Amino acid sequence: MLIASLRGRLFVGLTVFTIGTALIAGYMAFRWAFDEAIELQDATLLQVGSLVAKSYLHIELPSEGNVDGAPKLLIEELKEPTPGDQRDSSHSSLPSDLRDGLQTTTWRGQQWRILVRTRDDGSRVAICQPTSNRDEVAQDSALRAIIPLGILIPCLMFLIAIVVDRSLRPLLMLANTLDTKQSDHLEKLSVEGIPTEIVPFVASINRLLDRLGTMFDKQRRFIASAAHELRTPLAVLIVQADNLERTSLSEDGHSRLQALKTGIRRSAHLLEQLLALAKYDSVASNDSLPTEFGRVVKGVVADLLPMARDKSIDLGFVRAETVSVCVEPVELAVLTRNLIDNALRHTPKGGHVDVSLFSEDGLAVLQIDDTGPGIPNADLDRLLEPFVRGNLPQGEGSGLGLSIVRNIVERCNGSISFNSALRSESSGLQVRVSIPMK
Repeated sequence: MLIASLRGRLFVGLTVFTIGTALIAGYMAFRWAFDEAIELQDATLLQVGSLVAKSYLHIELPSEGNVDGAPKLLIEELKEPTPGDQRDSSHSSLPSDLRDGLQTTTWRGQQWRILVRTRDDGSRVAICQPTSNRDEVAQDSALRAIIPLGILIPCLMFLIAIVVDRSLRPLLMLANTLDTKQSDHLEKLSVEGIPTEIVPFVASINRLLDRLGTMFDKQRRFIASAAHELRTPLAVLIVQADNLERTSLSEDGHSRLQALKTGIRRSAHLLEQLLALAKYDSVASNDSLPTEFGRVVKGVVADLLPMARDKSIDLGFVRAETVSVCVEPVELAVLTRNLIDNALRHTPKGGHVDVSLFSEDGLAVLQIDDTGPGIPNADLDRLLEPFVRGNLPQGEGSGLGLSIVRNIVERCNGSISFNSALRSESSGLQVRVSIPMK
């Protein structure tokens, strides 16, 4: 099965390589330590044999207390068998024809490592060790040699996991930066702290962002130019429609004229919103002088009161604190007008729109609550997209108001959130804009 994660591939690959290398190294270390222990025991036999060759002994030397698992030694004088020698087979003497030197043979039903020496007088002696004891000592010695390697492997795997995670962390940070970047904010990615192997990839992304920025700039210029060019003919149409209204028309003619004027007003409103979108759809503006936010909001509310009265909507303040922000008054006015205008268009006759302005945790908060039909939670994330009109498919709305609000809020390093109530006992939409106070 192919592992999709690069982190997983690196970890599995390094794990397989490390464990494979460790197994080979462990096996070689075990064999080396085992052979060394056997050679050491053979050297011990040779040393004991040198001593025994100078004396006459016939004795079994047990390992006292089995210190470190040391095997017992048996010293046996080799004699030619006599016809009257009838010893038990379990205690039979070693064959007298054993060659001098180290050798392994079967005696008394088990394997023995035997050293045979011939003295100057021609007598022969054998120093014997059971191979089972020797192998046990050698295995214990070899296992002790590879125990540190067995402990090192899990620690090494843990360190490999940490190194892989730390090495790939810049990629995760880069991905998070791209995910949090606004679609119309195309600042280049920083290469600071990025590994050199990833720098060409980041450079390619930056070049792509440059091309996207150029495309967006062309799009904004086209929208602004087209909207500006269309304002004059629409103004002429409005004048001609007003003049036509003064003439004598039938009832059906007046009805058709009102539909024409509604369409012209909607087109004019759309052009104004497109111009505003092109103007505020750019990078953050330079710091401005402090502006009293409350005075701007009160002015906008006063301008929209006639529209609220025409629809029998109660428009007013719930809270109106004095707060100042470093944003151009025109931008604040456009932001506030679009939010309240949107609430008035969605609120049915007899409803109310509540405006609140207050400070909270160093932020100036403008909150608009209406009693409209509300918006499904699935549609809340799309409200800030251009030409998205929520659940109001008819009317004179252009679907650009909240997009303009979003661009202004982002230019001010602020935030905007929505909370829709769609319960049986209440409904409506709450829009909350937060701008840093300076």
